[in-house]
Amino acid sequence: MQPGFEPHDSQAELLRLRDVYQRQRDAHAGDPFPDAAARRKRLGLLRHLLLQHGDEIATAISADFGHRSSHETRSLEIFPSLAGVDHALAHLGRWMRAQRRGVSIWFKPASNTVVPQPLGVVGVIVPWNYPLFLAVGPLTAALAAGNRAVVKISEYTPHFGETFRRLLAQYFGEDEIAVINGGVDVAQAFAGVAWDHLLFTGSTAVGKQVMRAAADNLTPVTLELGGKSPTLVGPDYAIATAAERILHGKCLNAGQTCVAPDYVFLPRGSEQAFVDAARAAVQSWYPDLGRNPDYSAVINSRHLQRLQGYLRDAEEKGARIVPLAEADAASGKLAPTLVLDVTEDMKLMQDEIFGPILPVLAYDRLDQAIDYVNARPRPLALYYFDYDRQRIQQVLANTISGGVGLNETVMHVGQDDLPFGGVGASGMGHYHGREGFETFSKMKPVFAQSRINGLWLMRPPYGKRMATLLKFMLR
Repeated sequence: MQPGFEPHDSQAELLRLRDVYQRQRDAHAGDPFPDAAARRKRLGLLRHLLLQHGDEIATAISADFGHRSSHETRSLEIFPSLAGVDHALAHLGRWMRAQRRGVSIWFKPASNTVVPQPLGVVGVIVPWNYPLFLAVGPLTAALAAGNRAVVKISEYTPHFGETFRRLLAQYFGEDEIAVINGGVDVAQAFAGVAWDHLLFTGSTAVGKQVMRAAADNLTPVTLELGGKSPTLVGPDYAIATAAERILHGKCLNAGQTCVAPDYVFLPRGSEQAFVDAARAAVQSWYPDLGRNPDYSAVINSRHLQRLQGYLRDAEEKGARIVPLAEADAASGKLAPTLVLDVTEDMKLMQDEIFGPILPVLAYDRLDQAIDYVNARPRPLALYYFDYDRQRIQQVLANTISGGVGLNETVMHVGQDDLPFGGVGASGMGHYHGREGFETFSKMKPVFAQSRINGLWLMRPPYGKRMATLLKFMLR
């Protein structure tokens, strides 16, 4: 909990959770299939909220972080949230249309369609690192699909949680969208509610707990987790360009991004060139980093100490620590830092780092780096820097990850026509764009028999007619 902020009354929030869930359940029963106009109206209100209250949102998030760059909040949270809403508004009519499907010759002239139907009431558990974007993205998909939603905001972002609750109340009734705040006990209760769908974004460890809680109600879940997203630099890719693009993805939100590059594999012999280019880039972006408003703080002292502990552990085990700038820990900031000569027994090579620390490894052959990636849990993102088509195909064909960025990091998350989601330990299910609409819909298959049909030929009593028919069916 941030200093100077009163913790939420857990009992009150639990009572609110039960109340708003029942109200939304009742409201859905009274309007189970909102038409396109109703959905567009709700998406439009969400869009208006984002446009009109950007300053309040940025101020609240910065208060929770100790300092969060307002430019990063606008570019990494408000802008992609708006873009997602606009994409849904532009495509909603097409998404809602029933999809015609083929019919086997044996059942013609019947017809097959898939009808997208709202699920009902969905739950969304939001992490602290991008509290607006990771709330609005699922909300956009849920509203487009015709659902009602309850959002649980992280206890690490109480200022944002209260602000978001207040702003949503200006535009929506709680029988449409509701915000629940509170601590771990509230989050645990939230995961155990019988939602029609539950989307959780957070760590793999907590994701397992959420899935266990959801299993009691057979609640379908989408888990957006994390992991150690690898970055590979091709044998002849410009090291200075790679360093700049990789460090940019690592420095956004001080590395507190689920798809941030977690470690980088370089062609052996290019390590020092990478260090020099990375240092030049960081110092050009963030002069006087400790007081620079463009560089964000670590969310709280516990996470800052965790990151500092990774560096101490690595140094004690023989790593070379290379800070790329200077920052006073009292500011809550940690300077971007490269770690060389890493070994597998170091904690930063075992845990998702989730901060501005980047281990640097080297390979002699590209397939060595690919083998290293494949020997570990499947990551949420994988980045590869190269223009050689054959090597690009080699990496794409021989690795599995939630998403891929070629010659750039992080930006694939902002593509509204690409699904976003993990695989294996980094998650399950997708959302964003059409995939989000379908995640929060029941894609209901409908078989419609025609007035005149030949299925009477297959009804008993069976005899020569059926035997002759089966000869044709089974040939």
